[in-house]
Amino acid sequence: MYRKKLIKPVHPGVILLEEFLEPMGISQYRLAKDISVPARRINEVIKGKRAITVDTALRLALFFDMSSSFWLGLQKDYELDVAKIELQQKIKKEVHPWHGRLAVAWKH
Repeated sequence: MYRKKLIKPVHPGVILLEEFLEPMGISQYRLAKDISVPARRINEVIKGKRAITVDTALRLALFFDMSSSFWLGLQKDYELDVAKIELQQKIKKEVHPWHGRLAVAWKH
């Protein structure tokens, strides 16, 4: 029997640090100053203690000349992956799937 190997969800802050800041030689402090946010915000995002908000996504998008949807997508995917790990089994026990009842309901 195969066992699913769980891969720990990657916080968007890891992507920001490893795929953007480090390769580009940009410090957290420099980024914070250039996008006009407190340095603590960037540090907390990178440490996985803070989510990328719409405001932060818009600022990062302008700074890196890319889509804000990229940053929000990373955050959404991370939160969904974490929720699946933490909540999916509990929710499966509580939710009673429709399984075809929709087809019957639409006939009326």
